[in-house]
Amino acid sequence: MRWLTSLHAEWAKLRTLPSTWWLLTATAVLTAAIGAAAASSVTTRICPVPCRADTVKLTLSGVQLSQAICLVLGALSIGAEYSTGTIRTTLTAMPGRWRVLTSKAATLSLLAAAAGALGVLSSLGLARLILPTPPDGALLRPATGSILILVLVTLLGLSLATLLRDTAGAITLGLGILYVVPILSHLLNSPTWQHRLQRWAPMPAALSIQATKNLGTLAIAPWPGLAVLAAYAVGLLGAGGVWFRLRDA
Repeated sequence: MRWLTSLHAEWAKLRTLPSTWWLLTATAVLTAAIGAAAASSVTTRICPVPCRADTVKLTLSGVQLSQAICLVLGALSIGAEYSTGTIRTTLTAMPGRWRVLTSKAATLSLLAAAAGALGVLSSLGLARLILPTPPDGALLRPATGSILILVLVTLLGLSLATLLRDTAGAITLGLGILYVVPILSHLLNSPTWQHRLQRWAPMPAALSIQATKNLGTLAIAPWPGLAVLAAYAVGLLGAGGVWFRLRDA
């Protein structure tokens, strides 16, 4: 019963924040719009039939940008409570801190999954109308994996904000993890370190889940790659939970 009460409370807080709905809408729209734009750039001149390019991965490229919105969503969910001081009210009403954090994570996951599913399915649907050769092959893994990426990045934002108690700091650090590390992998002259970063940096590894062609050339296999991002998100959420429990509000 306490869990249901906690889940209901977190849902009430999230749905009454205008930023929640704006961010969820932006996630779905940006995922679909970038995917459609990427698909529209493919012509028979660039990719003659049969097209050997990975059009499924291209169609889902909007995830690479919409993940930043999910990061903000996760960070704001608890960072806003710290900035306004309402976290004290939350913990007075629900003293079980692990229950508060896990309820918040569960609610965020469901919302991010819904927005991600809408964006991903829209991307694939638009691609079938736009591409000279519609995306073929197994779509379930890249589509499901892309949705999970958005969910895990949302939890990453929640984790960082819980650890830092600062929305701006959490977003800055999260964006660095998502975007700066992959850029560094391309700047390094060492093929060994490039390969290591592509395997163990959360975003390059996770995006391998979208690949449907040339899987043997990937630095890490699709599902293990997604597991790398999951390890970062869950590990930091666990660390944030411990820190959340030990510190005063």
